[in-house]
Amino acid sequence: MDNTSVTAFTMTAYALMEKYKYVQFTMFLLLYLTIITLNVLLFAVICRQRDLHQPMNLFTCNLSLNGIYGSTALFPATLSVLTSETHEITLKACLTQIYFLHTYASIEFFILAVMGYDRYVAICYPLHYHSIMSVSRICKLVGLAWVYPWVLFLIHFSLTLQLKFCGKYIHKLYCVNFELVKNSCSNTAHINILGLVLILLLIVPQLLMILFSYVQIYRACKKLSKESQVKALKTCIPHLVSLANYTIGSFFEIIQSRFDMSHTAREARIFMSLYFIIIPSITNPVIYGIGTRVIRVHIFKLFFRNKSLAPNRKKTEAPT
Repeated sequence: MDNTSVTAFTMTAYALMEKYKYVQFTMFLLLYLTIITLNVLLFAVICRQRDLHQPMNLFTCNLSLNGIYGSTALFPATLSVLTSETHEITLKACLTQIYFLHTYASIEFFILAVMGYDRYVAICYPLHYHSIMSVSRICKLVGLAWVYPWVLFLIHFSLTLQLKFCGKYIHKLYCVNFELVKNSCSNTAHINILGLVLILLLIVPQLLMILFSYVQIYRACKKLSKESQVKALKTCIPHLVSLANYTIGSFFEIIQSRFDMSHTAREARIFMSLYFIIIPSITNPVIYGIGTRVIRVHIFKLFFRNKSLAPNRKKTEAPT
């Protein structure tokens, strides 16, 4: 990277939070701890129980890992900037946050696309489900879901790493590539064009996979009895809710990046900025953990077994 004239950026959105920054610090810290706890719990339960090692549950594990990945990219930096007097973030920290947050969003959508494909196979080819969704195919899909966004965004991000920056203001709660590039000393039209191509490559294939999967599911359901239709659609509800959450978060991010939101209430802007990480990272483990009966049973067993064993341990440890 060339020597830069600016080594830190002021996050102007934090000035609006100055009056209640310690209240908001506590709230953000609790949210972060909640996200970590829920996702680690779901991941640990699925990994420990061999009967839960089904394709959909393994994809759910990756959603949990990605929730931890994205929230860790956001919250530590947010807490640090919030409590600082200048509300500044260093260039290196900003670049790191950009890479992790952008790849988090892309990985999330890719995993959701793979989960849609899983529902398509389960409903349209139930007798061949386990042969189609083999361990080998699952590993390839999971690997692609992570490596494809990492590599593709790095190619685009390498252009940002070569820039020199003259501006020092980022008008968001966290760093994003679009805002950082606006502070460049040079013309960045080529980066913006490549960015549009990147968006297409990170969205269109996955979107087509989801649309194809649900069109085929719809066609298959039309041939089933009413009762079978209800059972089939019930298995799709968690995925559709997660997909809706992701879509809403993406919509909020797009309108904030492209439109003037100064007339919108401060609280609403903060909520919209953080929705795409906080809400999916909390609701996904709840939907696929508490909301899935088999996993819910194992979670309850984990807690109640520990409680029931406590008195027995005290008895065995009593002095003779």
